[in-house]
Amino acid sequence: MAEETIFSKIIRKEIPANIVYQDELVTAFRDISPQAKTHILIIPNKVIPTVNDVTEQDEVALGRLFSVAAKLAKEEGVAEDGYRLIVNCNKHGGQEVFHLHMHLVGGEPLGRMLAK
Repeated sequence: MAEETIFSKIIRKEIPANIVYQDELVTAFRDISPQAKTHILIIPNKVIPTVNDVTEQDEVALGRLFSVAAKLAKEEGVAEDGYRLIVNCNKHGGQEVFHLHMHLVGGEPLGRMLAK
C-alpha cells in the first residue's frame, strides 16, 4: 500500500483546503501557492505515488481527472481562452508530493511550457 500523503489528509478533510470538487474517485482543491490566476490540483482519492505506479485498475479514476478538469475549467471561466494541465513525475519531473496529481492552470497567458 502507498504511503500516506498530505493530500490524503485533504481528501479526508483532516486539514483545511479550498475543495472545489469531490466525489468517490477524485478531489480537486485550490493550490495554496498558485502559479496562475486559476491553479487547481485534481487528485485521485487513491494514493498513486507517481505516473509510473499507475495500473489498469486506476484507469477510471484517471479518466475522471480529465473530465473534472474540463468541468472546472468551464466553471472557472478559463475553458474558452485555454488552460494547461500538468502532471509531474518524480524528482527530475518536478514532482514534490508523491501522490499523483494534475495541475489545472489558466486565467492568463501562460507562455511557452519549456525553454528551448
